[in-house]
Amino acid sequence: MAQKVQPFWQRKSLGDMSREEWESLCDGCGRCCLQKLQDEEDDQVYYTRVVCRYMTENCRCSVYETRNEKVPTCVWLKPEDVENFFWLPNTCAYRLISEGKALDWWHPLVSGDPETVHSAGISVRGKTVSDGDLPEEQWEEQIINWCSE
Repeated sequence: MAQKVQPFWQRKSLGDMSREEWESLCDGCGRCCLQKLQDEEDDQVYYTRVVCRYMTENCRCSVYETRNEKVPTCVWLKPEDVENFFWLPNTCAYRLISEGKALDWWHPLVSGDPETVHSAGISVRGKTVSDGDLPEEQWEEQIINWCSE
């Protein structure tokens, strides 16, 4: 009788994953591409509904390969930065795995369907405004709480 092999995300650390495995952890929710504000007094991170101008309707970056050139402040998630993943949404696979937790049922690697992240209401699809359409001075008025629940 053949033993069932555990999925890579259950048997590998983030640092041991191939680039393809690492990239497949992204569920396509787009939450990490929301503009965030950090309180200078207590370092609390607040999500806004303001999304990067390069976000597509499918919650993917339209300039992914050159994102750091186009948006120098865009954060590039790397395994060596795992201790800094606290700002990621609590639904994020990178954060969940770094904390030793399981992926949710709607994650495409679990469900087998890239649309479940959207149908489960986890993604930012239809909930955002582009940072190209709203001056930064108005971002504080766009703080949301559905990303940290």
